Amino acid sequence: MNEKLEQIRKEAIKQIENSDALEKLNEIRVNFLGKKGELTAVLKSMKDVAPEDRPKVGQLVNETRAEIEKVLEEAIKKMENLKREAQMKAEVIDVTLPAKKNAVGHSHPNVIAMEEVQRIFIGMGYEVVEGPEIETDYYNFEALNIPADHPAKDEQDTFYINGDFLLRTQTSGTQVHVMEKGKLPIRMIAPGRVFRSDEVDATHSPSFHQIEGLVIDKHITFADLKGTLAEFSKELFGEDTKVRFRPHHFNFTEPSAEMDISCFKCGGDGCRFCKGTGWIEILGCGMVHPNVLKMSKIDPEEYTGFAFGIGLERIALLKYEIDDMRLLYENDARFLKQF
Repeated sequence: MNEKLEQIRKEAIKQIENSDALEKLNEIRVNFLGKKGELTAVLKSMKDVAPEDRPKVGQLVNETRAEIEKVLEEAIKKMENLKREAQMKAEVIDVTLPAKKNAVGHSHPNVIAMEEVQRIFIGMGYEVVEGPEIETDYYNFEALNIPADHPAKDEQDTFYINGDFLLRTQTSGTQVHVMEKGKLPIRMIAPGRVFRSDEVDATHSPSFHQIEGLVIDKHITFADLKGTLAEFSKELFGEDTKVRFRPHHFNFTEPSAEMDISCFKCGGDGCRFCKGTGWIEILGCGMVHPNVLKMSKIDPEEYTGFAFGIGLERIALLKYEIDDMRLLYENDARFLKQF
């Protein structure tokens, strides 16, 4: 029995010393010390040993086990240290190398233009209000004095979900929601995405952004509208910017007008940017129609107001001299990183 235990000890130590991987060491542990290992087999054969010799044989088995375990643990520890050293050498970092520059995103041209417009109107005391992109026919048309037979309600221009709901064609519906609350006076702008059934080209898209503005208070006149928009234009395009108003028609307002600004490229002399006219059309506006006030339970005899609508993409195209609206939505990083 002593010879067999010595043979097992020598064989186990030999295999441990010749091992070159942690997986092999684990196999040796199982083969010699496991439940079906060679030392366990010796213990199971103790029934064949004389009773008086069993304590001595058991002690020899335990000593052999302890020695194998000691050599095994030392080998595992040594191999783990070697593995860690190799890993550290392979993963060494040269701290003298220049750091990699992280690619940091930035605001989209639309967002930059939106924030600038909002900054100007917030500075004038306006509140920024958001509304739903899915509207009812009432808020998108009827409450804005647009009758059922108006061309703007034709399905060629509007994306209808069903007979009652549609994708809003303007953010003016948000103004109606605010007016219905009855909290006066009102000074607000309503920026947001709108949808119209337009073909995609350099100046049109089925999805774009508008900023609608609304002021309602006592004694509001067209002069207030002109002064507000003139100041807005100077803040956005420069102190020398001039404005002019041309009569127009909008169902939501009466009287109505379209506003032009003097070309900020040529100062009004005429150039390619303003098509030689010296003026650039920028927005539509007017005094809120009495019918609109009445439908929102506001007395037109006591309160008056003005409204205006600005195309956000038009602001971005003009301000950053972009000649194709599609560039704003093609996600070309070479284009967007310029702003």
